[in-house]
Amino acid sequence: MRIRHALLAVTAVLGIVNTASAQPGRMAAWAPQPARPAPFTPPNALFKPLSAILARHKAQKSWAETEVLTRDYIGQYIQMAPGEKTKTQFYADDRVFWVVQSGAIRFTIEGQEPFVATKGFLVQVPYRVPYSMETVGEEPSLRFEIRASYEQPSYPSTETPPKVKGWNYALATYTGKGKYDDSNKPYLDFEKDIVQGGGKGGGFVRDDHTWANVIRGAAAPLPADTELGHFHENFAEFWIVLEGEEDFLIQGEKLVRAHRGDIVFAPEERWHRATHNGPIGTMSTRLAVTPRPPSLHYYQPGSSGGD
Repeated sequence: MRIRHALLAVTAVLGIVNTASAQPGRMAAWAPQPARPAPFTPPNALFKPLSAILARHKAQKSWAETEVLTRDYIGQYIQMAPGEKTKTQFYADDRVFWVVQSGAIRFTIEGQEPFVATKGFLVQVPYRVPYSMETVGEEPSLRFEIRASYEQPSYPSTETPPKVKGWNYALATYTGKGKYDDSNKPYLDFEKDIVQGGGKGGGFVRDDHTWANVIRGAAAPLPADTELGHFHENFAEFWIVLEGEEDFLIQGEKLVRAHRGDIVFAPEERWHRATHNGPIGTMSTRLAVTPRPPSLHYYQPGSSGGD
């Protein structure tokens, strides 16, 4: 009996390996996962609905709240009051990018004509390129900002750095700066170019550190819970919903249905799956953020694995 069970187990394993190997471009491997799934270490959480975030700050015109903090990224919702402006600043070695949630922000970026970003705009600035932001109009502006973790901004010598607890600013010289290219544009007007213009999305930020991918699709039936999707080795993934309804199934958690502006987080090595949802014929979109492209996706054998 034990021999029969052992043979069945071997046959099952070989079946999985053969299925995975038969999928074009895929190889089979034993991928490591911790015996206990990686935790949601605060401030990270499975699901942060925008409605709850706004409710915590309803009496404030200016505020900032950290929604995501990993080894690679910090993601913050930041609201600025009408007329409020940042200092001119830059980041040393990494791009910074934003999703404008509401209001209007004038971006002044070195080498670019100033422009006003409104609801749905995605904006990015390369490393060492000075920029500033200002809320224009009579309403506060709200943005989701994603930048490298634990990195303080630098300031041109013509600017006065702020006082930051635990930090001093030294006058120094430097060389070089990042640039825009065919893959990295100053901004994407999501409402105009994608929703109204019928664009398909794709990578908005693509460099050696970051992959920020606009993933749009039509509502589809919810897959079975046995469809696990994929997982990543040694890094977390998170999403902000740009449009419509998106369903997320994260290993060990109940299904989450998220809407525009909501944040969803998957710890490292946990299976996860994202699905476009809503009434048949409608579209939904998420911005997926991962580090170190081309990052490894471990797919469930026999499935597409999702995006």
